Amino acid sequence: MDESWLQEWTAEWVDFLIPGGRILLIVFLAWLAQRLLSQAVTRVAERYHMPPSMLFPLRGALRWLILGSAFLLILERLGVSANALWTAITGFTAVAAIAFFAAWSVLSNLFCATLIITVGPFRIGDTVEVLESADKLGVRGRVVAINMLYTTLEDVTVENQGALLQIPNSLFFQKVVRRWRGASGPLPPPLPPTPDTEE
Repeated sequence: MDESWLQEWTAEWVDFLIPGGRILLIVFLAWLAQRLLSQAVTRVAERYHMPPSMLFPLRGALRWLILGSAFLLILERLGVSANALWTAITGFTAVAAIAFFAAWSVLSNLFCATLIITVGPFRIGDTVEVLESADKLGVRGRVVAINMLYTTLEDVTVENQGALLQIPNSLFFQKVVRRWRGASGPLPPPLPPTPDTEE
């Protein structure tokens, strides 16, 4: 009788320890993956001179992706059926797709900010002019900041010198852009006054 009690007690602990060990392994691997990816993102950011405003959402997205995957694996180890998990994932994906199309203009600016930082059509300190077409005057200023939605220009026109202009990042990929490199170079000549401001 003592042996049967010991076998039952051992079987109960084995049934508890094996799933618990798997769950701890999943948590550890998720933590390790999050750390390694965070370090990789930091290295890429230093290499491409990415601003902190871009790193925060990128790290957050990676963290939530890893945590979500780990959570789903843990639920599967606890006995939640694969069909229920698949239904939840497809439902979430459908909602995310609807939200994606609803926020298309914001997401377009986020994607264009990534391209501006990585491809580098201009940098902070450069002077740029956004033209309606190659023969028409446009908005001109020195780039003072690039964030996830807007690029901020300091106006260099005579009548508005020093004013700040916020241009959506996607606009730089839809219009013609003139660029003068560096803050140390000469400023481009000021724009002529518009007919409304002439006396």
